[in-house]
Amino acid sequence: MERRRITSAARRSYISSGEMMVGGLAPGRRLGPGTRLSLARMPPPLPTRVDFSLAGALNAGFKETRASERAEMMELNDRFASYIEKVRFLEQQNKALAAELNQLRAKEPTKLADVYQAELRELRLRLDQLTANSARLEVERDNLAQDLGTVRQKLQDETNLRLEAENNLAAYRQEADEATLARLDLERKTESLEEEIRFLRKIHEEEVRELQEQLARQQVHVELDMAKPDLTAALKEIRTQYEAMASSNMHEAEEWYRSKFADLTDAAARNAELLRQAKHEANDYRRQLQSLTCDLESLRGTEYQDLLNVKLALDIEIATYRKLLEGEENRITIP
Repeated sequence: MERRRITSAARRSYISSGEMMVGGLAPGRRLGPGTRLSLARMPPPLPTRVDFSLAGALNAGFKETRASERAEMMELNDRFASYIEKVRFLEQQNKALAAELNQLRAKEPTKLADVYQAELRELRLRLDQLTANSARLEVERDNLAQDLGTVRQKLQDETNLRLEAENNLAAYRQEADEATLARLDLERKTESLEEEIRFLRKIHEEEVRELQEQLARQQVHVELDMAKPDLTAALKEIRTQYEAMASSNMHEAEEWYRSKFADLTDAAARNAELLRQAKHEANDYRRQLQSLTCDLESLRGTEYQDLLNVKLALDIEIATYRKLLEGEENRITIP
């Protein structure tokens, strides 16, 4: 009888120790959903050998702790039952929430997908349009750059022509100045020759008058001395010679004057024609220079305005493109 009590007490002690292991979980530690506790999982009881000599001491110790172990076991069983009920309640709520979530996932994503697909199609269409516009603007930019190069080449050619015209104008001005100086020199020479002709004519007239006076005096002497015919003939011959010399000198002086005057007149006419042509060409070059200057200023203004328009259009297109890309990236990255 005593042996049965000891064996029963040992079994209760082992069961109590196993239950204490279950109830003695670390505080805050929770079993997962669906966790089951079974004695089959507990390690098998170790073989016990009962020493009958210690039976009294063990019996006394078991009796003393039996009441406390029962109370503790009941408390642990109540706590375990409450925990199991709470786990089952949470599992039911989890299943309900999972079912609701699946329903929402089955319904809403289709609408959201349609909305996102429509927006993506629109954004892709706008992106294609922007890409096409960007390509078109690049082509226009290249064409404008080519036109700008052509205009710059024309501008350089016009500048070279203007410089050449300025150089020619300077050369014509120098030639005109030289022609003016030559004309003034010829006018001075003409005046000098006219003065010389007037002086020679005056001298010739004085010589003729002196010869006439001498001839008159000689005629008086001849008339007084009729007995000297040889002197009369000699005087007549001298008079004839002087008259011939005077006529020849007068004729030569007039011819020389006419020749010099004709040469000076021709030279003055040529210089006047050259001067007129030089002035006409200078006026033409001056008008060409003014026209080229106006064209140059107009080309510079047009080139600057075209560059500003192209830059403004490119800046607007790039800003729009960047804004659309950022908006699409933000929509895609939104959870």
